[in-house]
Amino acid sequence: MSIPSPSPLGPLQDDPASGLSFRLREPRPAAPKALLLLLHGVGGNEGNLAPLADAADPDMLVVLPRGPLAFAPGQYGWFRVAFTADGPSIDAAEAEQSRLALIRLIGQLQAAWRIEPRHTVIAGFSQGGILSASVGLTAPHSVAGFAVLSGRILPELEPQLADRTQLAGLRAFIAHGAHDSKLPVSWAQRADQWLDALQVPHETRIYPIDHGLSAEMQADFLAWLKAGDS
Repeated sequence: MSIPSPSPLGPLQDDPASGLSFRLREPRPAAPKALLLLLHGVGGNEGNLAPLADAADPDMLVVLPRGPLAFAPGQYGWFRVAFTADGPSIDAAEAEQSRLALIRLIGQLQAAWRIEPRHTVIAGFSQGGILSASVGLTAPHSVAGFAVLSGRILPELEPQLADRTQLAGLRAFIAHGAHDSKLPVSWAQRADQWLDALQVPHETRIYPIDHGLSAEMQADFLAWLKAGDS
């Protein structure tokens, strides 16, 4: 029995409105029923989550944006971060610029493909998960849900949170490694508590892994994604 090859990614495209570049999971559905954005982590690129994109529903338009900051050939990010004894220290201005750029990109994609926000989800790994939460919690009018895979919710985001009536229609998925050496699992526990306080419906799953994406984590994310779109 042969194993099917992963679907290729389309050519790099530029979105002038947001200033971001992205690739689409091929083949593209002629009339997609939903939109999924998958964001890579710091030092990665838009191809990192191609296997996860390939496993998504074929009727879904899957978009893989590239972080706007270039650190080295093939290595990009959404904002600069330093890991200190007191925890991660971010460039808040860069994080804000990326958040706004992603919101603009989502609007452009929804308009071009006639996809409603209630059929739109943003998700990402590590720093990509951070930006996914930032978009979801500040612009719930743009997406139906967000997923944070081995990431965190920025404490700096609190002044920009949407009000609870808007957040009530949002859903979230938090997945983290119990042995994460880059972002301790306490970040997932904080996210879970914060979403409880905001009354955002969510699932939180912890896995026996380090900082990464296990097969089980990916399968659980895809199941969560499918359940929300049914």
